[in-house]
Amino acid sequence: MNAPLPIGQTLIAAGLIGEDQLRIALHEQQGRGQPLGRLLVELGFVSEIALREVLAARSGLPCVDLATALADPDAIARVPQALARRHRLLPLQYDAARHRLIVAMADAHDIVALDRLRAELGPEVHIELRLAGDGELGRAIDQHYGQASSIEDMVRELERRTGRSGHNGNRDPQLVVRMVDALLAEAASRGASDLHFEPESGFLRIRHRIDGTLRQVRAMHKSCWPELAVRLKVLASMDIAESRSPQDGRIGLAVGGRPIDFRVATQPTLHGENIVLRILDRDKGIVPLDALGLSTDQHAQLEHILARPEGLVLVVGPTGSGKTTTLYSMLNHLNSEAVNIMTLEDPVEYPLAMIRQTQVGEASRLDFADGVRALLRQDPDVILVGEIRDADTATMAVRAALTGHQVFATLHANSVFGALPRLFEIGIGAELLAGNLCGILAQRLVRRLCPDCRERVPAGEAAGRLPGRFATARLPPTHRARGCAQCDFQGYRGRLAIMEILPFDSGLDELVARRASAGELRTAARTRGHRILAEDGLRRVLDGSTSLAELARVVDLSGVETDDIARLADEANA
Repeated sequence: MNAPLPIGQTLIAAGLIGEDQLRIALHEQQGRGQPLGRLLVELGFVSEIALREVLAARSGLPCVDLATALADPDAIARVPQALARRHRLLPLQYDAARHRLIVAMADAHDIVALDRLRAELGPEVHIELRLAGDGELGRAIDQHYGQASSIEDMVRELERRTGRSGHNGNRDPQLVVRMVDALLAEAASRGASDLHFEPESGFLRIRHRIDGTLRQVRAMHKSCWPELAVRLKVLASMDIAESRSPQDGRIGLAVGGRPIDFRVATQPTLHGENIVLRILDRDKGIVPLDALGLSTDQHAQLEHILARPEGLVLVVGPTGSGKTTTLYSMLNHLNSEAVNIMTLEDPVEYPLAMIRQTQVGEASRLDFADGVRALLRQDPDVILVGEIRDADTATMAVRAALTGHQVFATLHANSVFGALPRLFEIGIGAELLAGNLCGILAQRLVRRLCPDCRERVPAGEAAGRLPGRFATARLPPTHRARGCAQCDFQGYRGRLAIMEILPFDSGLDELVARRASAGELRTAARTRGHRILAEDGLRRVLDGSTSLAELARVVDLSGVETDDIARLADEANA
């Protein structure tokens, strides 16, 4: 029987990497001594999912997706946390009758780890292996073993040493270092998008924004805050002596085996500096187009828009509605060696392989308008303009589309029909836009119902205080949030995007050329089968993904007619 190919050659044979990429990774391995697979993922040459599947096929072992798999508490209790963290393994399931423990590992050939595990469990326990991604393992270990108890111990120690009087005493400086690292890791492992440090008159409040809503996770005595704030500012390369003016910075850490960026902003307040960290997880920033949750019609519309070789594509919505994630998904769909994609962002949130990304802003002394002028001299095929803020940026984006480029940009507007009046308002002429708009997407994020505890309710009961047409329409039963341990008793776990997509054709171009109102555009789009945001949200309510109450929290449902509700209900029943 032939010996299996080395992992690098296996990935080349599978068409996932090239010879040049393998040579670069091997060069990195000489200096860093890390496993080749981990380095290939860190360098962006291969995804963790693809690597996991190749390793599973190569070894003949089954693989497991730890993003969806839940570990059995009995299994977790049989393996000490120190052993799991040191050897990067996670116990998944224990069968007491058969004395069998299923364990996830990134390296099935780690003999030392297996020997230590067998010594801990005893000879009577049979170990079955599952292959998992290295970064997935780190996240899952943090999730299942937790860090809360260690953080609480550090909080008590810090408060004890600080004292109620605020006297610092003889304190171990490493305590603050470990505590800040633990607080950042905890927020990332919980899936928070933002971490808030908020000083009050007598205490420090710490909150996480998870699935779009803020939750307080702990509070500590105000005397702890000065040292924590200094540590955060040191990590973010800020001026620790400056506390009267806002500052911005960035922190890069490896959490659970994966790189996480923290965008840091300070703000002077009445009770001290308020610090908010935006958490940018690169693994979550790039979502495949097929995973956006689009309907069949929406997917076809988006494919049609992306197939146009030139023109302007706008993604609109308020701050925090997922516009950047959608743009990255579209760019990733277009990304190949044959295409030169260049971006202007403020700031660059997620590094993308093979895409030239430029950060604009005061630090770089480059704005969006000047940045587009510079990019046009770099032979681009596709240009991303992070945000259209003024007439100069909008004009340059449209002119780039006029000269044979695909241009993607974000714009603050409430709907696809509000985007054109917004562009007219900032000074873009209708003659420039007509014929150069490929399409407009508008989106919002709604919380996803926890699949473990959601419960079915009659439609009339779910409608509650919504417009009367929801109570009288022929809606099937829907679901509502309840709450369980898996979702931290919130009833929701994760978020999903609801969208409206408007591809432009010659008929709509004529309306743009004569500066048609939003109402005229809406009427014309409806004759083409356009569905507004609220209708797409109802689609996700009827398929059980979210609740009617959550949808009403995010979008205005008054524009949905009774006929539209009945049609959506019929589609759901079919």
